[in-house]
Amino acid sequence: MSAADQPARAGAFRALHHGDGPLVLPNVWDAGSAVLTQSMGFSALATTSAGVAWALGYADGERMERSEMLSAVGRIAARVSVPVSADMEGGYGETPDAVAETVRLTLEAGAIGVNLEDGLDHAAGTLRDPGLATECIAAAKAAGQAAGVPVVINARTDVYFNRGASEDDKFSEAVRRGNAYLEAGADCAFVIAVTDPSVIDQLVREIDGPLNIIAGAPGLDINTLTGMGVKRISLAGGMTRAVFGALRGALGEIREAGTTGFLGGGMAHPELNQLFEGDDP
Repeated sequence: MSAADQPARAGAFRALHHGDGPLVLPNVWDAGSAVLTQSMGFSALATTSAGVAWALGYADGERMERSEMLSAVGRIAARVSVPVSADMEGGYGETPDAVAETVRLTLEAGAIGVNLEDGLDHAAGTLRDPGLATECIAAAKAAGQAAGVPVVINARTDVYFNRGASEDDKFSEAVRRGNAYLEAGADCAFVIAVTDPSVIDQLVREIDGPLNIIAGAPGLDINTLTGMGVKRISLAGGMTRAVFGALRGALGEIREAGTTGFLGGGMAHPELNQLFEGDDP
């Protein structure tokens, strides 16, 4: 994808957040998964930071260098013709300037959107100060403007990882942060780890812009979230986990049973070759 195409792709991707139906993103983790997903008719792609990390042998949570993440994003963007949004976790930095630099480099890699999160430690449930998190969103937006690309920002709040907060406090803080991030320039508010349908229904009503929710929890499939009015539905690391689960099952069959029944579910060699043939987009 040429740099000249990025503004138009960013505009098209932003518009997908405001259609009659939701934007559904089964997150990808490498160029192969991206090409396959595009071939199945999806109009845009988003990466999963967890999936990219796992595929490269790292744990999730900015354990890998930013340069490696950017390389993965660049390989994905180079092999598809649809808009690509990159999950850049917390922005690989603690200051607005550092986050802005990450966004600039992400656009340089060929993406037109970014995920940015406010969580510091998922296990502890700690978050960036809301004022600083809002400044980081504003800096990310400004970085896109400076680069000539109206970057599409999916601003994630990790409020629901805080096991010590009450449900009412988590809800009110998620709404407060989501609306603040939207006002600062984000295009979509992403509330992760919320699984109660009644709470999601309230979030849709209280957040003044498109809402991103992850599908896959019990009772929260794509159809259900669509009916609630969720505008962006992603799978996070779910697709990668499914693939690794299938691989583990195949390895277990080989080791424990000595059989190869798992091959029956695989794609054929000619089919994969045909999928990956052709010139670069």
